[in-house]
Amino acid sequence: MIVALLNQKGGVGKTTLALHLAGRWARDGRRVLLIDADPQGSALDWSQQRASEGLARLFGVVGLPRDTLHREVGELARHADHVIIDGPPRVAGIMRSALLACDVVLVPVQPSPLDGWASAEMLALLDQAHTFKPAITARFVLNRYPARTLIAKATADGLADHDPPLLSNHIGQRVVFAEAMRTGRVAEELAPDSPAAREMIALAAEIEGLRS
Repeated sequence: MIVALLNQKGGVGKTTLALHLAGRWARDGRRVLLIDADPQGSALDWSQQRASEGLARLFGVVGLPRDTLHREVGELARHADHVIIDGPPRVAGIMRSALLACDVVLVPVQPSPLDGWASAEMLALLDQAHTFKPAITARFVLNRYPARTLIAKATADGLADHDPPLLSNHIGQRVVFAEAMRTGRVAEELAPDSPAAREMIALAAEIEGLRS
């Protein structure tokens, strides 16, 4: 399964979600490759930080921030159970290529009226990709979700009947995710019994179920 995390808006948590999904599936015994398609290279930075900490590699991370991604991912995916593409903000060519490469596209959104979750250009790119690859499965995923706030409820309600639909599992605003990004770890390593770890386990299982 090839999963792409895409949103034109930066700062919605694509890289954090990509790394934690990769870590979850790797810890479950899957062969996982993460493709860092963002020129900023945050996933590669995380991988280098992990190596500098002397930690065993959880999964492979390669940088591929170019619009020929869809032509190259097939060879890279041959020896992986899951490939995760961490997409860039505001680079339409790479986003379009990632859409053509993936089986599942996740659009992370935050509970904010200013977050641009209903990006017309993002949805237009998805419509274009469906023309060439009708089998793509698309879902919104609500990230940094502060439970029991009016704005969080309004965002979730607004996406409830949207197309593409919203995944039922949300990821909360958790300090452990920032610590994981800083130290080259995932939340399950830092706090295996934490809400962050449990949320990511549930989200990964729901995503796998989309293609079963």
